[in-house]
Amino acid sequence: MSTRGAQQDPRRRRRDGRRFYARRRVCAFCVEKVRAINYKDVGRIRRYLSDRAKMEPRRKTGACAKHQRALALAIKRARHLALLPYTPDHMRVPVSTMQQA
Repeated sequence: MSTRGAQQDPRRRRRDGRRFYARRRVCAFCVEKVRAINYKDVGRIRRYLSDRAKMEPRRKTGACAKHQRALALAIKRARHLALLPYTPDHMRVPVSTMQQA
């Protein structure tokens, strides 16, 4: 029996032999009882973008499937209206370029 299969088991064991269960993330939108995700709410939507300006997956954000689909649509709309960046080059403006202008 190999130890490799035991390492990939989602019910990992602690050193003392007890099992460790990873806690499932709760959807933040369900907790706050958000009915619709608005593309104009850039502050909330920006949290679901990575530092490379990519949409974060469900397994990382903890959003449910319904809200993840709505979130993806809101991010795409906000990007189209230039409220959110498509690329990481547009994430932050360096201070040195702002002073020269």
